[in-house]
Amino acid sequence: MTEEIRPPLEESPEVADAIEDDVAVDAFITGGGPDSDTPEFIEPGSRPEIRTGADQPWEPVDLAEAEGRDPTPANIERARQELDQDGPAAIERTVP
Repeated sequence: MTEEIRPPLEESPEVADAIEDDVAVDAFITGGGPDSDTPEFIEPGSRPEIRTGADQPWEPVDLAEAEGRDPTPANIERARQELDQDGPAAIERTVP
C-alpha cells in the first residue's frame, strides 16, 4: 500500500476560502447572552441581584428535611415554629 501525499489542511483551497470569507459559523454563535467570553457587568454603584434560598416560599416539612431531619410531626412542628419566629433567617441558616 502506498500512502497518498496530501498538502496540509491549512493550505487547502477550502480553508483559504473560509478565511477570506470571514463570516460567523452558526454553530459557534452563542446568541449574544452573557457567557465566559462575554460577561455581563453591572453599572458602577449599583448593587447586584443576589438570589438566596429564602427567595422562594418554604413549608415547614421542607425546612425539616433540608436540616437533615425526618419529617416527623415533632420535627415539622419545630420547623414551623422556627419559620414563624425567624422567617427567612431560618432558611438562610440552612440553605444559604
